[in-house]
Parts: sequence; structure tokens; C-alpha cells
Amino acid sequence: MRQVSIHVEPSGWITRAGGRRRLTQRGQEAMAGYIFAAPWLIGLLLLTAIPAVSSIYYSLTEYQLVKPPSFIGFQNYQQLLTSDPRFVKAIVNTVFMVALGVPLNMLVGLAVALLLNQKLRGLAIYRTIFFLPSQVSGVALAVLWGWILNPQFGIVSQVLGTVGIQAPVWLADPYWVKPAFVLMGLWSVGTSMIIWLAGLQSIPDSFYEAAEIDGANRLRRFWSITVPLLTPTIFFTLTTGIIGSFQIFTQAFVLTTGGPNDATLFYALYIFQEAFQFFQMGYACALAWVLFALVFVVTLLNLKAARSWVYYEAVKE
Repeated sequence: MRQVSIHVEPSGWITRAGGRRRLTQRGQEAMAGYIFAAPWLIGLLLLTAIPAVSSIYYSLTEYQLVKPPSFIGFQNYQQLLTSDPRFVKAIVNTVFMVALGVPLNMLVGLAVALLLNQKLRGLAIYRTIFFLPSQVSGVALAVLWGWILNPQFGIVSQVLGTVGIQAPVWLADPYWVKPAFVLMGLWSVGTSMIIWLAGLQSIPDSFYEAAEIDGANRLRRFWSITVPLLTPTIFFTLTTGIIGSFQIFTQAFVLTTGGPNDATLFYALYIFQEAFQFFQMGYACALAWVLFALVFVVTLLNLKAARSWVYYEAVKE
């Protein structure tokens, strides 16, 4: 019987006698995985990685699209940090949305999740009803709320008018326009509701049963069991909410374009204006990297602080 010499290489290739090579089954599976992932990898490289690296260079240049970029060092960063009042205004507006919108969205999402975590008939229908509005596109949502908050024929103005209250000019008043945007954000509370609901359903019923036997009332069970075991969910929704609020753009672009008096000039909208209205691409890239630094620092601080209040409990029923 003729013996065949086979050599298996660490790279996943099989070398037979005569120099013929073929992939092992494990190598074939890995190759198939790379082929299926190739569209995503190519998209990541061409649409994210290369533009991100390129924007670092452009942030150090004066680039107005109509002529080649000229290197100016850190002048863009110096300008936005020392002599750009609209940069400060954009930061203040965005921080307002983070400070007010994120906690309110979390509280409303948790409240709705608690209501939908009961054992009732038709509960899946109610969950679907609360979740569906969050799937409306950003532009359609902005147009819808522009109609709802219209001071002349909007639903909110009509309801307030029936009880003798003069409705504010929501989107044209610098003092009311940001609270109006916070109110719009509650329309998409269904997304956070699903996350809260998953966190609530991960808590074993045995904990509540034991606490009830010990005489703990509903409020006590909520603060002593639900809140501590929901801290990973709180941390996740807080982190993603902060990152999302720093990127608020669509509503302001569709409804107010930053007005009135720059009251809705949010950071992402300011980057868009500098890049595609004023064609200051280099300055816009610098603004984008400052935004990245801000979000990175805030997220890092959140991660550091989470060690003292987030509890990951492995529970076996």
C-alpha cells in the first residue's frame, strides 16, 4: 500500500506529497467567514476607517473644497477653543439636552417598562403599541412634532386653549424650543423601554417572594431589589443616552436650522453647517474630533464611576 505524506501547516493548509495544498475544514470555515464578512469589512474600511484617519489630517489644514488643503497646524483647534462664540453656544445647547433629556428619557422608559412588566392579558399588544413610535424615521418625527407644536392649529395649543392657557410659541421661542426638543425625545422612549423591560425580566421572582415573606412592601422591594439589580441596565442606558444626545441633529436641522437665536444650534448641527454650508471642511473636522474627545472623556468618566455603583450579580435559580 502506497503511503501518502501529509503535512498540516499552522495556517490551516494541508500539504500533500507532490506539493499539492488545500485548506483544512477549519480553514475552509474561516475562509467562508471572511468572505461573508467582506462587505462589512470593506464598508468599514472605505466609509469609516479611511475617512476618520483622513479627517485628522484635514483638521490641521485650511480646506474649503474649492482649493487644495493647506497645512496650518493647530490653528483650527486654537480658534474654536479661544475665539468661537458659536462653539461655546453649541456646547451649552448640547449639554442642556444631555442634562435634561437623558434622565427624563430614562425615568419615563423605566416607568413604562414597570407598567408593561405586569402579568396581564394582551400584554404583548400593549408592548408593541408603546414600541412602534420609536421606529418612526427622524425626519417624519420632526415633521409630525412640528405640526403638533404649531402655535395656531397644533394639538398641544388647542388642548391648552380649552383650559384657558396660552400656549407658548414652542419652536420660535428661545426659552421653550429646547424643552420642546426634550419632549420630542420622549416619543422614542420605546427603545429604552425594551432595554428596561429586559433588565426587569432578568431579576428572579424568588427575590421578590422572599422579600414579601419578610414583610417588605412594594416601595421597599423596588429600592432594595429592583434598583440594585438594574444598575447594569441603568449604566447602559445612561451611557448610550449621553452619546446619542451629543449627536442630536435631525430635529434641529428639519424644524429650526439652529434657531431661534442659535437656541438649537447643537454640536452636530454646527459641524454640518461649517462643513456643508460654509465649506470650512478643515474647521469642521477639528470640531468633529473635539466632539469625539468630549464623548470619549465623558464615557471614560462614566466607566470609572460605574465601579462604585454598578453591581453585576450572577444569579442561579
